[in-house]
Amino acid sequence: MAFVKCLRCRECGNEYPIEPQNVCDFCFGPLEVVYDYDAIARSISRESIAKGPLTMWRYADLLPVDAEMALDMGTGFTPLIHAKNLGRSMGLNNLYVKNDSVNPTFSFKDRVVSVASAKALEFEFETLACASTGNLAGSVSAHGAKAGMNTMVFFPSDLERGKIIGAGIYGATLVAVDGTYDQVNRLCSELADNHRWAFVNINMRPFYSEGSKTLAYEVAEQLGWRAPDVCVVPGASGSLFTKLWKGFNEFADLGLIDGHATKMHIAQAQGCSPIVEAYEQNTPHVRPVIPDTIAKSLAIGNPADGFFAIKAIEASGGSAVRAPEDEIVECIQLLAETEGIFTETAGGVVISALRMLAKRGTIRPDDVTVAYITGNGLKTQEAVEGLINPVKTSPNYEDFEMALKAWKNGGSS
Repeated sequence: MAFVKCLRCRECGNEYPIEPQNVCDFCFGPLEVVYDYDAIARSISRESIAKGPLTMWRYADLLPVDAEMALDMGTGFTPLIHAKNLGRSMGLNNLYVKNDSVNPTFSFKDRVVSVASAKALEFEFETLACASTGNLAGSVSAHGAKAGMNTMVFFPSDLERGKIIGAGIYGATLVAVDGTYDQVNRLCSELADNHRWAFVNINMRPFYSEGSKTLAYEVAEQLGWRAPDVCVVPGASGSLFTKLWKGFNEFADLGLIDGHATKMHIAQAQGCSPIVEAYEQNTPHVRPVIPDTIAKSLAIGNPADGFFAIKAIEASGGSAVRAPEDEIVECIQLLAETEGIFTETAGGVVISALRMLAKRGTIRPDDVTVAYITGNGLKTQEAVEGLINPVKTSPNYEDFEMALKAWKNGGSS
């Protein structure tokens, strides 16, 4: 059984029973799962983890759901790749890429939905739902199908076509909303109040968000039971960022790693960077913005965990970095050409921020650095179509030689 005690408000500290609730009745602050860490310490060890499945559920003791309820679709324990070529281009000797784009629906969202869907089954919900910027829609649809649940996904109508198809193929009811993600989320919050639907990132959010911690656990284990010196993480709502920080702290507090001093850097796109704006103005209060960015998966103008992301930056000695819009596609290509990893636009934001931090000297050459790649480029092919320019030729040797020469000289073949 899960080692959970209660839900607690992150603002005022009021406690609540384990129920599908995400907001404090007293101050409207967000709720978070509280664990019995003494009991966990008696149960967990490096050896017990190593005996677990090669998925995120090897860390079941630190998740808020009975592992027997888990919809284990093979999510997690994704590659941590020593990115020597990319690192060499930036002067970083110990750069690693955590490639979470190879999960079952090709993004890190499978981690959070795996937890939320299991909890929804535990609460005996019949409908699984979400408000999504894209990747979450696919993951909820897949897990809903696996669980035999009714599934509804809501998203902005201008979402990339690949992500719409990637959600619809599982048989979910798709709802394209004429508005921004923040408007979609407000609509879904009203629906969650009036329907018995398990919205993974609304009424199920305290449980859902805990799944992101497994990205910290895995990296620490894959590095030989140590935390990295530096993490560069994409920022949308800020939840992934804060839960990574929590995950490293939990491992240290439980003695699974020998402490840590990881510096956490959050990366946002220039066209939607409210957390970076707050960091630059030296305030914990994040002011909402209207998103205008190619990185649609990061286009959350009013980040729910923005305040806590700023606190994690301060606690870790990290920073917030804004990726110029005109560098995002370039950095998607840079990662692909150096490491053979095709990432979506959020990954381009991370690589742009990584390069900026290395150039400034914020990341030192020998720092063990992990860049988190959270989604697959096949979902956002529109962003990079303009880069592709094949040699065109007839099936004739002389024609090919002429076409290749023209192509190398920069002309059209």
